[in-house]
Amino acid sequence: MELIDTTPWPELFRQARKSAFHLEVKDSYAVPAESEPFRRFLAGEPEQEYGRRAWTELVEETTARGVVVSRVRVVTEPHSDYQRWLLSITGRNVDAGEDIRYLPRHLIDPSEVPEDDFWIFDSEKVAFNLVDQSGKPAGAAVTTDPRIANSLASVQARLWERSTPYRQYVADVADGQ
Repeated sequence: MELIDTTPWPELFRQARKSAFHLEVKDSYAVPAESEPFRRFLAGEPEQEYGRRAWTELVEETTARGVVVSRVRVVTEPHSDYQRWLLSITGRNVDAGEDIRYLPRHLIDPSEVPEDDFWIFDSEKVAFNLVDQSGKPAGAAVTTDPRIANSLASVQARLWERSTPYRQYVADVADGQ
Protein backbone atom coordinates (compact mmCIF):
# COMPACT_ATOMS: atom_id res chain seq x y z
CA MET A 1 0.00 0.00 0.00
CA GLU A 2 1.33 3.42 -0.95
CA LEU A 3 0.86 6.20 1.60
CA ILE A 4 0.31 9.64 0.08
CA ASP A 5 0.42 12.55 2.51
CA THR A 6 -0.79 15.16 0.05
CA THR A 7 -4.11 15.55 -1.76
CA PRO A 8 -4.06 12.74 -4.35
CA TRP A 9 -7.67 13.07 -5.47
CA PRO A 10 -7.33 15.18 -8.63
CA GLU A 11 -4.67 12.86 -10.05
CA LEU A 12 -6.63 9.72 -9.12
CA PHE A 13 -9.72 11.12 -10.84
CA ARG A 14 -7.76 12.07 -13.93
CA GLN A 15 -6.37 8.54 -14.15
CA ALA A 16 -9.84 6.94 -13.86
CA ARG A 17 -11.17 5.48 -17.11
CA LYS A 18 -14.60 4.10 -16.12
CA SER A 19 -15.62 4.82 -12.55
CA ALA A 20 -14.87 6.53 -9.25
CA PHE A 21 -16.93 5.42 -6.26
CA HIS A 22 -16.77 6.81 -2.72
CA LEU A 23 -18.14 5.25 0.44
CA GLU A 24 -18.60 7.67 3.35
CA VAL A 25 -19.32 6.12 6.73
CA LYS A 26 -18.80 8.90 9.27
CA ASP A 27 -21.44 11.32 10.50
CA SER A 28 -19.03 14.26 10.53
CA TYR A 29 -15.65 15.25 9.16
CA ALA A 30 -13.09 17.88 10.18
CA VAL A 31 -12.16 19.26 6.77
CA PRO A 32 -10.49 22.65 7.36
CA ALA A 33 -11.93 24.21 4.17
CA GLU A 34 -15.43 23.34 5.39
CA SER A 35 -15.12 24.96 8.83
CA GLU A 36 -16.33 28.44 7.87
CA PRO A 37 -19.19 27.32 5.57
CA PHE A 38 -20.32 24.84 8.24
CA ARG A 39 -20.15 27.53 10.93
CA ARG A 40 -22.22 29.85 8.72
CA PHE A 41 -24.81 27.09 8.20
CA LEU A 42 -25.11 26.50 11.95
CA ALA A 43 -25.44 30.24 12.58
CA GLY A 44 -28.14 30.57 9.91
CA GLU A 45 -25.95 32.97 7.93
CA PRO A 46 -26.05 33.24 4.13
CA GLU A 47 -23.92 30.74 2.28
CA GLN A 48 -20.74 31.88 0.54
CA GLU A 49 -18.73 30.14 -2.18
CA TYR A 50 -15.78 28.09 -0.93
CA GLY A 51 -13.59 25.18 -2.09
CA ARG A 52 -16.51 23.04 -3.28
CA ARG A 53 -16.19 24.76 -6.66
CA ALA A 54 -12.87 23.00 -7.28
CA TRP A 55 -14.57 19.72 -6.41
CA THR A 56 -17.55 20.27 -8.70
CA GLU A 57 -15.19 21.27 -11.50
CA LEU A 58 -13.24 18.03 -10.99
CA VAL A 59 -16.50 16.03 -11.07
CA GLU A 60 -17.62 17.84 -14.23
CA GLU A 61 -14.25 17.23 -15.89
CA THR A 62 -14.32 13.56 -14.92
CA THR A 63 -17.91 12.85 -15.96
CA ALA A 64 -17.36 14.72 -19.25
CA ARG A 65 -14.80 12.00 -20.09
CA GLY A 66 -17.50 9.36 -19.54
CA VAL A 67 -16.30 8.31 -16.07
CA VAL A 68 -19.14 7.52 -13.65
CA VAL A 69 -18.64 9.35 -10.33
CA SER A 70 -20.78 8.06 -7.47
CA ARG A 71 -20.93 7.74 -3.72
CA VAL A 72 -22.95 6.26 -0.91
CA ARG A 73 -23.24 8.07 2.39
CA VAL A 74 -24.11 5.81 5.30
CA VAL A 75 -25.79 8.16 7.77
CA THR A 76 -27.25 8.08 11.24
CA GLU A 77 -30.80 9.37 11.59
CA PRO A 78 -31.60 11.82 12.97
CA HIS A 79 -28.80 13.53 11.09
CA SER A 80 -25.82 15.16 12.73
CA ASP A 81 -25.48 18.90 12.13
CA TYR A 82 -22.71 18.12 9.67
CA GLN A 83 -24.94 15.75 7.67
CA ARG A 84 -27.76 18.32 7.68
CA TRP A 85 -25.30 20.80 6.19
CA LEU A 86 -24.14 18.27 3.58
CA LEU A 87 -27.75 17.60 2.60
CA SER A 88 -28.19 21.34 2.02
CA ILE A 89 -25.25 21.57 -0.43
CA THR A 90 -25.11 18.13 -2.08
CA GLY A 91 -27.40 19.17 -4.92
CA ARG A 92 -24.44 21.00 -6.47
CA ASN A 93 -22.44 17.79 -6.64
CA VAL A 94 -25.40 15.99 -8.20
CA ASP A 95 -25.85 18.81 -10.71
CA ALA A 96 -22.14 18.45 -11.59
CA GLY A 97 -22.76 14.80 -12.50
CA GLU A 98 -22.05 12.88 -9.30
CA ASP A 99 -24.62 10.22 -8.38
CA ILE A 100 -24.87 10.49 -4.58
CA ARG A 101 -27.02 8.15 -2.57
CA TYR A 102 -27.92 7.78 1.09
CA LEU A 103 -28.29 4.72 3.25
CA PRO A 104 -29.62 5.13 6.80
CA ARG A 105 -27.34 3.24 9.17
CA HIS A 106 -30.23 1.65 11.07
CA LEU A 107 -31.36 -0.18 7.90
CA ILE A 108 -28.21 -2.29 7.61
CA ASP A 109 -26.20 -4.67 9.73
CA PRO A 110 -23.14 -2.83 11.08
CA SER A 111 -20.93 -5.68 9.89
CA GLU A 112 -21.83 -4.73 6.29
CA VAL A 113 -20.18 -1.32 6.60
CA PRO A 114 -16.40 -0.90 6.71
CA GLU A 115 -15.06 1.38 9.42
CA ASP A 116 -13.12 3.51 6.96
CA ASP A 117 -14.11 5.64 4.00
CA PHE A 118 -12.65 4.67 0.65
CA TRP A 119 -12.64 5.53 -3.02
CA ILE A 120 -12.45 2.77 -5.60
CA PHE A 121 -11.37 3.71 -9.11
CA ASP A 122 -12.18 1.48 -12.09
CA SER A 123 -12.89 -1.39 -9.66
CA GLU A 124 -9.15 -1.91 -9.28
CA LYS A 125 -7.49 0.95 -7.37
CA VAL A 126 -8.56 1.69 -3.80
CA ALA A 127 -7.72 4.87 -1.93
CA PHE A 128 -8.52 4.96 1.77
CA ASN A 129 -9.08 8.43 3.22
CA LEU A 130 -6.58 8.97 6.01
CA VAL A 131 -7.29 11.33 8.91
CA ASP A 132 -5.13 12.59 11.75
CA GLN A 133 -5.98 12.43 15.48
CA SER A 134 -8.28 15.43 15.19
CA GLY A 135 -10.15 13.97 12.22
CA LYS A 136 -8.56 16.26 9.62
CA PRO A 137 -7.63 14.84 6.19
CA ALA A 138 -4.10 13.41 6.14
CA GLY A 139 -3.79 12.02 2.62
CA ALA A 140 -4.56 8.54 1.39
CA ALA A 141 -3.41 4.95 1.42
CA VAL A 142 -3.61 3.59 -2.12
CA THR A 143 -3.53 -0.03 -3.21
CA THR A 144 -4.18 -2.08 -6.33
CA ASP A 145 -4.29 -5.37 -4.40
CA PRO A 146 -7.02 -7.30 -6.27
CA ARG A 147 -8.27 -8.98 -3.08
CA ILE A 148 -8.91 -5.62 -1.42
CA ALA A 149 -10.39 -4.10 -4.58
CA ASN A 150 -12.71 -7.08 -5.15
CA SER A 151 -13.83 -7.12 -1.52
CA LEU A 152 -14.65 -3.41 -1.54
CA ALA A 153 -16.32 -3.62 -4.96
CA SER A 154 -18.60 -6.21 -3.38
CA VAL A 155 -19.35 -3.84 -0.48
CA GLN A 156 -20.03 -1.11 -3.03
CA ALA A 157 -22.53 -3.27 -4.93
CA ARG A 158 -24.40 -4.35 -1.78
CA LEU A 159 -24.70 -0.85 -0.34
CA TRP A 160 -25.49 0.81 -3.67
CA GLU A 161 -28.39 -1.54 -4.26
CA ARG A 162 -29.93 -0.58 -0.92
CA SER A 163 -29.28 3.17 -1.02
CA THR A 164 -31.60 5.98 -2.08
CA PRO A 165 -30.69 8.64 -4.68
CA TYR A 166 -30.06 12.07 -3.14
CA ARG A 167 -33.12 13.90 -4.48
CA GLN A 168 -35.48 11.09 -3.45
CA TYR A 169 -33.81 10.86 -0.04
CA VAL A 170 -34.21 14.62 0.52
CA ALA A 171 -37.88 14.39 -0.49
CA ASP A 172 -38.39 11.45 1.88
CA VAL A 173 -36.70 13.35 4.73
CA ALA A 174 -38.90 16.40 4.04
CA ASP A 175 -41.96 14.15 4.09
CA GLY A 176 -40.89 12.73 7.45
CA GLN A 177 -40.25 9.20 6.22
